[in-house]
Amino acid sequence: MTEAWSKSAWRAKERIQMPDYPDTTALNAAEAQLANFPPLVFAGEARALKRQLGEAAQGRAFLLQGGDCAESFAEFSADAIRDTFKVMLQMAMVLTYGAKVPVIKVGRMAGQFAKPRSAPMESVGGVELPSYRGDIINGFDFTPEARLPDPSRMLQAYTQAAASLNLLRAFSKGGFADIHRVHAWTLGFTRGEDAERYKALGDRISDALDFMTAAGITSDTTAAMSTVDFYTSHEALLLEYEEALCRIDSTTGLPVAGSGHMIWIGDRTRQPDGAHVDFARGVQNPVGLKCGPSLSAEDLKVLMAKLNPENEPGRLTLIARFGAGKAGEHLPRLIKAVKDEGANVLWTCDPMHGNTIKSPSGYKTRPFDRVLQEVREFFAVHSAEGTIPGGVHFEMTGKDVTECTGGLRAVSDEDLSSRYHTACDPRLNASQSLELAFLVAEELSQRRKDLARKAV
Repeated sequence: MTEAWSKSAWRAKERIQMPDYPDTTALNAAEAQLANFPPLVFAGEARALKRQLGEAAQGRAFLLQGGDCAESFAEFSADAIRDTFKVMLQMAMVLTYGAKVPVIKVGRMAGQFAKPRSAPMESVGGVELPSYRGDIINGFDFTPEARLPDPSRMLQAYTQAAASLNLLRAFSKGGFADIHRVHAWTLGFTRGEDAERYKALGDRISDALDFMTAAGITSDTTAAMSTVDFYTSHEALLLEYEEALCRIDSTTGLPVAGSGHMIWIGDRTRQPDGAHVDFARGVQNPVGLKCGPSLSAEDLKVLMAKLNPENEPGRLTLIARFGAGKAGEHLPRLIKAVKDEGANVLWTCDPMHGNTIKSPSGYKTRPFDRVLQEVREFFAVHSAEGTIPGGVHFEMTGKDVTECTGGLRAVSDEDLSSRYHTACDPRLNASQSLELAFLVAEELSQRRKDLARKAV
C-alpha cells in the first residue's frame, strides 16, 4: 500500500451515511465489547472466496449474490434463513446448468443490517425525525425514541449474525443442500401451468442427475452432491461495527474484516478519499464496489488503485447498477477504464437498485420486467466489449412477499399491499427469484454457445 493503514484511520476521513451517536460513553462500551467477541468469519474462508471470485473473473465460475435488502431484528427466524438459503440453492443449480461452471453462492445475510438513505430526515404528518437507517442503528417505528441511534444495537446485530452463520453452516454441510433434494424443489416450480417454458430445462437437469446416478456419482460417494460452500456479505456501512470486528489473521499477519466474508462499498459512500474506501482498502477480504451512473472513469481508476493496489484476482468486484435502459450508456466507459488500467476485476450486475419506482398505489416497488431488462443489457454490453459478465446481485427473499410487480405469478400494483413486509427496499419473492434464475441461465447458455461458435 502507498499509504500507512490502520483499522481506525477512517475516523480522520469524511464520514458519509453514518449516525452521530448522542451517548459516546455507550458507544465506546459497545465497541469495546464487540472487540472482545470472536470474529464472525475466518480469514481462510475469505481467502477461499477470493480464489473462487478470481475464477469467476476469468469466466470459470459465476457469482450469485442475493438476500435481504436490510435484515430485521423483528423478523429474524430459522425459517426465514432456511427459505432464502433454499431459493438460492435452487437458483444456483439452474445457473450451474446454464453456465456449465461452478456457481459461487454469497448471501446478503448475517450482516446486512445498515442501509444508506437518500435524506437524513423523514417527515410524516408534519413531524420530522431522523431517517431509519437499519436495525443496527435505529428502529423502524416513527417515534423519537426509536429513531435515536443506539450503539447497543450493534451487539444485537452481532448475536443475530452469529446465530445466522451457525445455521447456514449447518444447512450447507448437514445434508439440507443435497442436489437431488434441491432439484425436487425446483421441479415443483417448473410443473406449474404458468411455468411451461421452464419445464424443458428442468427436465434436462433431471436427465443429467439420472445419468450421474447411473454412473455411480451420488450423495453417498461424492460430498459435492450433498454439501455446498456458502458465504456471507454485506455493505460495510457502519464503520464502528466493522472496526470492532477487524482482526489480524494469525497465518499471514494481515488485517481481515471479521464481520463477513465479503464486504462492499455502496454507490453513495465510494468517495475516493472517504472513510469507507479507506477502511476497505486495508482488509484482505474480497471487496465489492457499487458502480452507478454518476461514477466517472477517472474516479473508478483511482478506486481500483486504492482498493486493489496489487491487482489481485478476486479481490475487487465491480457491481454495475444503472437502471434498465442505461447500461449501454454507462457500462462501456467503465469497462474501457478497466481495460486502460489492465485491472483484474469481476463484473457483476445489480439490476435492483436502479429500477426502484413509486407505484400508483404509493408503494415503492421494482417491476420484474425492468430487472430482467437490465440483466440482459448487462450481458449484451459485455458481449459487445468482449468482456466477461461474471455474476448477478439480487435483493430477494424466500418468503412469498408482494413487493416487486410482475413475474409468472403476475404480482400487480393492487397486490402490493397484501404482503409488503420489507423495512426498506422491495425484494423479489421466491417465485420471482427462481424465474429470474431460469432467464439468466438462458443468457448464460446462449453466451456459451456464442463463444463456442467464435472459437471454431
